[in-house]
Amino acid sequence: MSAAEAPDMHATYTGIQAVTKDVLPRKEWQRRYATRLLITDFVVLALVIGAIQILWLGIDNTAHFGFPSSSGDQYGGEVSYGVVSGAILFVWMLVLIAVGSVDSRVMGVGHTEYRKITDSGIALFAGVASVMFLLKLDVARGYLLLTFALGTVGLLFARMVWRKWLKKHRTRGDYSNQVVLVGSRSSIRHISDELAKQPWAGYNVVGAALAQDPRDSGILAIGNIPVISDFDGVREAMDIIGADTAIITGADHLDPKRVRELSWELQKGEYSLVMAPSLTDISGPRIHSRPVAGLPLMHVETPRYTGLRAAMKRSFDIVGSLTIIALLWIPMLIVGILVKTTSPGPVFFKQHRVGLDGKEFRMWKFRSMRRDAEQVLAQLDAADRMDPGNILFKMKDDPRVTAVGRFIRRYSIDELPQVFNVLTGSMSLVGPRPSLAREVAQYEHHVHRRFLVKPGITGLWQVSGRSDLPWDEAVRLDLYYVENWSMTADLVILWRTANVVIRGSGAY
Repeated sequence: MSAAEAPDMHATYTGIQAVTKDVLPRKEWQRRYATRLLITDFVVLALVIGAIQILWLGIDNTAHFGFPSSSGDQYGGEVSYGVVSGAILFVWMLVLIAVGSVDSRVMGVGHTEYRKITDSGIALFAGVASVMFLLKLDVARGYLLLTFALGTVGLLFARMVWRKWLKKHRTRGDYSNQVVLVGSRSSIRHISDELAKQPWAGYNVVGAALAQDPRDSGILAIGNIPVISDFDGVREAMDIIGADTAIITGADHLDPKRVRELSWELQKGEYSLVMAPSLTDISGPRIHSRPVAGLPLMHVETPRYTGLRAAMKRSFDIVGSLTIIALLWIPMLIVGILVKTTSPGPVFFKQHRVGLDGKEFRMWKFRSMRRDAEQVLAQLDAADRMDPGNILFKMKDDPRVTAVGRFIRRYSIDELPQVFNVLTGSMSLVGPRPSLAREVAQYEHHVHRRFLVKPGITGLWQVSGRSDLPWDEAVRLDLYYVENWSMTADLVILWRTANVVIRGSGAY
């Protein structure tokens, strides 16, 4: 069935066209956004490199270079630092473009954009250092170190600002791919639900195409997604409604030959074809596409919790916890005094939690509740909880919390003593929430995968809503972390934790 042969869907097409007619074509918004990124990158690098040269060396300084002659004497010359700075700026911009840091595939989501910027800065620094050695260039080392360190930090910060801007616009449907989902009813519903969780990823679903003729099944919509065509009419329907991306949500009922033909048809215009597997909550680094005999086989690597990466995480935990103790021991001492002098009871609250491999350990926190909080809990279980279906007990106005406790809980200060748990190895800086034994008794079987790694002071669910999240979403985020953890992800979570703590959102 083609779009022209479906007059009963004319109203559906008209309605979608009304929504998409004011949306910028994909190539246009991609070009505009990439241009803004490049201009910002240029301005940031020019300001950083220029400021470091002026403050570190002055304006008129020169760098010397020389080569030994056959007689053993040195010959060479000198070059202005202005030329050196200009050359670094020019080459750095070329490298950013060459590594694909403004590629549409890394816009707005994931860590790839940040990794490309970081890797390009490190690689360029190594390249410049090698050139200096080979050409005997006498360039100030402090100037180079500051240039590449602060330049990379400046680029990352600028990209973060632009990403916030892009996410804000994408939640309104702008700067997004206009998507048609192709497949069975159940697979379309599944993928649409997953995409709806992250509108900032840039996939705005505007229609669905069923594997079979929708007129035969009588299905005109899947949820709030209008059915616009069957599989054979996808290309024509996309033209009519202004969609630019077709996502095949499941190929069980699709003819492989027709899928290949669709890929050829979409290559002729401004379109993309995406294959979406049923497997979800798997991060990019674990997925590798390997063509075998013409088949694009997708390999999903098994998560690894031992070896070098585990040793790096443990080393990072030790260094990080010692740094926090060294920097915050005075504020922690003050908090301890306030806790002790404002309410009867011990300074620390010690509680058994379930950690790595399901083993219990004693977790430390600053006491934020009355001394009899555990005894009173049984009376509050039937009270007005934030989420009665949540395994975790959370109340916005818990009567057990002391005046000092309310403040330190809001800004997560009560969690600081857990750095000693990190130092002794029972916890990590980043990981799933440490569970109580009574909570574990209510877990479904799959939730026990969270015990494959150490629990953390902070984690993915803490920076995604904390206590405001429903239980199912908190579990999904913890399991996503367990399946996909990496040092890069840990650093991003720690960075986001600072923002969440300052705002005090989701903490009760």
